[in-house]
Amino acid sequence: MGGNSQHSIRLFQSLEHACGYWPERLARDLIIDPTDPQLPAVYGQALAMGFRRSGGHVYRPYCAGCRACISVRIPADRFVPNRSQKRCLARNADLEMRIAPARRTDENFALYRRYLDTRHAGGGMDDPEPENFDAFLACRWSPTEFMEFRLGGELAALAVTDVVPQGLSAVYTFFEPALAERSLGTYAILQQVERARREQRGYVYLGFWLAGHPKMEYKRRYRPLEYLDGAQWRPVPEVQA
Repeated sequence: MGGNSQHSIRLFQSLEHACGYWPERLARDLIIDPTDPQLPAVYGQALAMGFRRSGGHVYRPYCAGCRACISVRIPADRFVPNRSQKRCLARNADLEMRIAPARRTDENFALYRRYLDTRHAGGGMDDPEPENFDAFLACRWSPTEFMEFRLGGELAALAVTDVVPQGLSAVYTFFEPALAERSLGTYAILQQVERARREQRGYVYLGFWLAGHPKMEYKRRYRPLEYLDGAQWRPVPEVQA
């Protein structure tokens, strides 16, 4: 990966490992050198090239014979909420948003544990330790902020958001399981889009979309949506209901 200077950052291939989306497949990632001091400076460019951050690693899938993982983003200025998303905004109009530093507190860690124990029971992420929270959601160099959504002062949802000049990256969202009817995951993305528009940051990066995967199809509901075809960002075609 090159930048505006003569400095180049090395890329590494991971070993093959079990695919997190399709259990019967093996996966491999392309990883930007996590020790390179220029990584924070090129992170925004990496997002535009289809990379994603998890903890201190910036990666994108690089699997032999499989291109199922497609990077997608929402162009904030052109986004138009559909009727369901407008209802979600109205349903959560009583929430207060706060921007907080990306650090673990007793409050957000307790919410994280409740969320994982309910939504991912038995999936390997439930019953997390504090170090799991720290290692997964932020790292020393990442431009991460916690977008908190509070109901009556209590933390209802938290959107882990990386902030770069060109956009926002929606890293992860967790919320109070007892408030599932509020569709707080959707609400968090809508608020990230509004923030990107307000701050003129261009895009909200949603990570990877996998056609037909039940946990990933929700990303198609945000319109317009763009995908990276390997070289250029193009509109995701509309699908007739």
